[in-house]
Amino acid sequence: MNPERIIAGLDIGSSKTTALIAQAVGGGDRSEPSLKILGVGQARTTGLRRGVVSDIEETTKSIKKAIEDAERMSGIKIDTIYAGIAGEHVRAMISKGIVAVNGDEISKADVDRANDVARAQPVPQDRELLHAIPQEYSVDKNQGIRDPIGMIGTRLETEMYLVTIGASPAMNLRKSVERAGYHVRELVLEPLASSLSVLTEDEKELGVALVEMGAGTTDIAVFHEGKIRHLGTVNYGGNNVTSDIVQGIGVTQADAERLKEKYGCAYEPLVDPTDVIQLPSTVAQGDRHVPREVLAHIIHQRMDEIFNLVLSEIERAGFAQRMNGGVVITGGAAAMQGVAELAADVFGTGVRIGSPAENISGLSDSVDAPRFATVVGLALYGAHRSAAGFAPPSGRHRALAGAGVDRFTKRIKVWLEDFF
Repeated sequence: MNPERIIAGLDIGSSKTTALIAQAVGGGDRSEPSLKILGVGQARTTGLRRGVVSDIEETTKSIKKAIEDAERMSGIKIDTIYAGIAGEHVRAMISKGIVAVNGDEISKADVDRANDVARAQPVPQDRELLHAIPQEYSVDKNQGIRDPIGMIGTRLETEMYLVTIGASPAMNLRKSVERAGYHVRELVLEPLASSLSVLTEDEKELGVALVEMGAGTTDIAVFHEGKIRHLGTVNYGGNNVTSDIVQGIGVTQADAERLKEKYGCAYEPLVDPTDVIQLPSTVAQGDRHVPREVLAHIIHQRMDEIFNLVLSEIERAGFAQRMNGGVVITGGAAAMQGVAELAADVFGTGVRIGSPAENISGLSDSVDAPRFATVVGLALYGAHRSAAGFAPPSGRHRALAGAGVDRFTKRIKVWLEDFF
């Protein structure tokens, strides 16, 4: 087994940390690489708040356990990983780069120059450039060109989508991984990773909103005409639903989580009015029963609120009328009964629940759930990387943990153009 083709993804969520070890298969001759899943590991996360590391010690423990479980399952020791990052500290902006074309025909060097100009935006001290994704090009004022190489013109303009993250959340995440004994090969924006594992090319072309429902936050990525157009975060997620159940029914946090997973339904009309749930009994309260409708009502109200906040975000970005590909919901909270029905009500468009299915083999049934969308996407991102020959040298590559990131980012531009 070629060690160069072994890829590890790490998704540190607010409730669970998931590690995945896979082998990249194929990917030559411009074909899509696929993954052979070799091992998966999960651990409870305790050191994260709203997607940001708040306790390095605790986060390190979760990372160590998840990766060691995946290593045991796959029988492979890894040392570098692709780690996901998300949260309210993520910012995105459009940057333009204009260059004069020297020859008659636009060459790859001209495109690279235009992209370099667009990328050369000053990034504040407290932020870090994560992704620079070319959106489209203009040649002598002709707009909307996807690939200008070979065209005739004198002025080339590029429009680039720059994604930046807070420097300290990034630093704390890297530090937690390093303390666990591994190295971050690259940080990847989680909604972008998920889009690789659950969205189709047609959906991205037509216009689609990817809604990733985590425990602490709900992340949104809007794609249109094949490119990412908008990123947003809503500061509510599955944990809010659990808290509402704690308040509404008077059970502990752990019991509320169990009730939600076993009997939860996000769309009240789906519940049989005669269904009754037995609640965990306590000495003070004795045996208690509650109609399942009560639980569904609590969940329905909160999920409805979250989806309406997501819709407002999409409307504010101006994409509400451009989602002909509908809405794809993924993340841990998406697995609950009734989520698609409620979302279809709120968004007024087609909705499906996204689980990783395309381009994966091996132990694929062990990741066939919406909560694995990000970690499978991270590994797919790594597989594209290694197929394009952009993966940095394997082994413990210390330079990447800090200053080396900038040097490394410069090498990714061509690949991202083909990719997003």
